[in-house]
Amino acid sequence: MPVITLPDGSRRAFAEPVSVAAVAQSIGAGLAKAALAGKLDDRLVDTSFVIENDARLSIVTEKDDDGLEILRHSAAHLLAHAVKQLFPNAQVTIGPTIENGFYYDFSLERPFTPEDLAAIEERMAALAKKNIPVVRESWKRDEATAYFESMGEHYKAELIAAIPEGQEISLYRQGDFVDLCRGPHVPATGRLKVFKLMKVAGAYWRGDHNNEQLQRIYGTAWAKKEEQDAYIHQIEEAEKRDHRRLGRHLDLFHLQENAPGMVFWHPKGWAVWQQIEQYLRRVYQDNGYLEVRTPNILDRALWEKTGHWQNYKDNMFTTESEKRDYAVKPMNCPGHVLIFKAGLRSYRDLPLRYGEFGSCHRNEPSGALHGIMRVRGFTQDDGHIFCTEDQIQSEVTAFNTLVGRVYADFGFTDVRVKLALRPEKRIGSDEVWNKAEAALRESLKASGLAWDELPGEGAFYGPKIEFHVRDAIGRSWQCGTMQVDFSMPQRLGAEYIGEDNARHTPVMLHRAILGSLERFIGILIENWSGALPLWLAPVQAVVMNISEKQSGYAENVAESLRKAGFRAEADLRNEKISFKIREHSLNKLPYQVVVGDREMAQSWVAVRARGGQDLGQMSFEDLVARLREEVETRKGTA
Repeated sequence: MPVITLPDGSRRAFAEPVSVAAVAQSIGAGLAKAALAGKLDDRLVDTSFVIENDARLSIVTEKDDDGLEILRHSAAHLLAHAVKQLFPNAQVTIGPTIENGFYYDFSLERPFTPEDLAAIEERMAALAKKNIPVVRESWKRDEATAYFESMGEHYKAELIAAIPEGQEISLYRQGDFVDLCRGPHVPATGRLKVFKLMKVAGAYWRGDHNNEQLQRIYGTAWAKKEEQDAYIHQIEEAEKRDHRRLGRHLDLFHLQENAPGMVFWHPKGWAVWQQIEQYLRRVYQDNGYLEVRTPNILDRALWEKTGHWQNYKDNMFTTESEKRDYAVKPMNCPGHVLIFKAGLRSYRDLPLRYGEFGSCHRNEPSGALHGIMRVRGFTQDDGHIFCTEDQIQSEVTAFNTLVGRVYADFGFTDVRVKLALRPEKRIGSDEVWNKAEAALRESLKASGLAWDELPGEGAFYGPKIEFHVRDAIGRSWQCGTMQVDFSMPQRLGAEYIGEDNARHTPVMLHRAILGSLERFIGILIENWSGALPLWLAPVQAVVMNISEKQSGYAENVAESLRKAGFRAEADLRNEKISFKIREHSLNKLPYQVVVGDREMAQSWVAVRARGGQDLGQMSFEDLVARLREEVETRKGTA
């Protein structure tokens, strides 16, 4: 007689084994109708699963994160079902869920077309409308292998044949379609009401480029249509804001095959870079960091000591000289330890904070490269704090506060914090891990921050805090990190003399605020849709003459703005003023300064702000005061 404990602590006893669906029905008809699955002692199961022993159970509906995941996984199966009906020769391979949706990979002798996608989506809707029951079946491995081979599904047969003999094979049947899956799935296809196919892309079988290239159909699925509409709107907005397109249009940077994964910065893009670097340099100076510079190429022996040569070599660019092996640094940490070791350190020197705009290189796969968001050559706003264990909490608390101020200056006020905790494979004692995790938690409390915990997602050497900023269209980007490291200083022999006159190993705090500057600039471009706030804009104001007669005055105004510390240009082309205004508006310039006969006679200027706002005539001094106030307060609207 199983006794079921529900989330509210109440218990229900049943005279015989009972299904999840029956438990839901006993609670209420509404819950039974909404049930997608059950969470049985933290394990997701189908509503048809029969409970034989005492257990904890919660009913999963579309309101739960697990429920949305099940909807998407079931939509992937619905996609494969539709493809098999429309294209019987297609072979199905793997179809998992991904963030905001799902995909399924297919082998087919011809490419899918946009018309095919429309037909597949229409067939998916028809299959969903039939409300076909989705039933789990348990097969023996050899029987399942033979079944899929007989169906011509050689990829599925290969997957099943790799499963150890004697292990249960879980298959799901919906009408005439059967697929390999551990589940769970929705009770019937009718539960899938909101989905859309998005695009087709190439993908290699099992991710190996030596294997056949398959066709991957991406889709999205949601519990409610308004949620899907909002997501699709976000996708459309993201396409408009794509930093690669805006980077070309605004003449900021380009990438080309002569240096794959490396950025060619144009003058305007480099102006943005310089504003960010100089801003961060002031942050370093104001918060007790000492700026350093370390070599780009370091001997193999160092990377062996840190463990990178053994575990990360495939991601490193290597070279050889005079029979010595070297690696181009993928990170700055070891170099900072060597600077720490270069002198005798005392506990009185701690905490010691180093900062570097370190140039790093990682041999990322070409398929992973994405504009300036994912590159092979990048610069980090990298910092390392050497401290005692007792100083971890105070240093991290100060950093948490600093991160919030910096993000706000760049226009990011919605910041989510996550705490990644000890993984299963780790070094160091539980006592040390307990102390490190407690220090990070206490620092977050002291900073007044809420956070989510990520069990098992810390680095092997210590826990870390992650800072995720949310942009103007709701996307989340991980930028800053604070990591506690007990390993690298010890591996590289870093020591300080303690108050007891004995030698001790310092704790190393790895911290970054923006992360990769390249990536952060890409995030900024997309967040602001290219219309960067005045303090970051590569050109802050353009001065335009209406006719040749005002050319000298326009140039003088532009030069005066430059002397006042602003990035200003003069547009003296023999073009209509309406043409110039439109062109500079499309280039998203913050301010357009127009001078005609009247302005020249009065030694004034006519000013237009970005967005077409006509500010009318004003004195040069008033214009400078307005620009200066906007720069100093870092105003901007995404």
